[in-house]
Amino acid sequence: MNLKKLRINPATWFLLPYGMLFVTFIIIPVVMAILLSFTNFDSVQLPSFVGLANYIDLLTKDTIFMQYVLPNTITYALIVGPVGYILSFLLAWSLSQIQKTPRTILALLIYSPSMTSGVAMTVVWKILFSGDQRGYLNSLLMELGWISEPIAFLQNSATLMPIMIIVALWSSMGVGFLAMLAGIMNIDETMYEAASIDGVRSRAQEMFYITIPLMKPQMLFGAVMAVVNTFQTGYIGVALSGSNPTPQYAGQLIVNLIEDYGLIRYEMGYAASASVLLLVCVYALSKGARKVFHED
Repeated sequence: MNLKKLRINPATWFLLPYGMLFVTFIIIPVVMAILLSFTNFDSVQLPSFVGLANYIDLLTKDTIFMQYVLPNTITYALIVGPVGYILSFLLAWSLSQIQKTPRTILALLIYSPSMTSGVAMTVVWKILFSGDQRGYLNSLLMELGWISEPIAFLQNSATLMPIMIIVALWSSMGVGFLAMLAGIMNIDETMYEAASIDGVRSRAQEMFYITIPLMKPQMLFGAVMAVVNTFQTGYIGVALSGSNPTPQYAGQLIVNLIEDYGLIRYEMGYAASASVLLLVCVYALSKGARKVFHED
């Protein structure tokens, strides 16, 4: 036996800690969720195999999921994901046009909401949209004479989802925003000079013909982070309304459904089936983003 062939590349040792953490906290939980999704498990007794029953019940018999959770999740994702992504790019591009000192200060201010915890973040918005006359918005509307009594914004099915979207967009400028800003700042200035010689005259033309094509890795990273953050921010509706499920299921998302069945009702198999569907959605959208930016 040739012992030289058994030698491990030194780089492998550096990757080993990451590989162990990846397997422990990503691969194993995903595999366990997939396996549990085919069982009836209450976290006390041993799981019993039920096949596709959880998926069939979720997609065909669960009226709450089909009438509220799924439409709410689609609406929330279609607005928060693309709008937050576009805002991240536009703000990063705008900051790249100004001097270093104000750019650094503004970037920190824009990024800071994403660093705060969900509970701390929603406290500010709960004060703003409080359902009594001490709430800032209710107080302003009553002073202007537009309403005669306070509106329970956070308990109203018509206003809870729009408020959730506003809060999510306000806190969506996270690492994806910083990656885009770094990508723009690292573009060689001579590229813009060469483009001006070739006929590029406006900032919009520079953006579409120079900036975006040269920062596809950062654009892809921002897209993936937008997808992940959009589907994991279910805590907003629960934190704002103070209950899970949310009032009249107006702000109920798939994440809230998973928490409801998994942590409150202890129907782990059913919660696992919903989490697998969520994983499939995130994976499909991430693959779609990769196709758009041609990162093979």
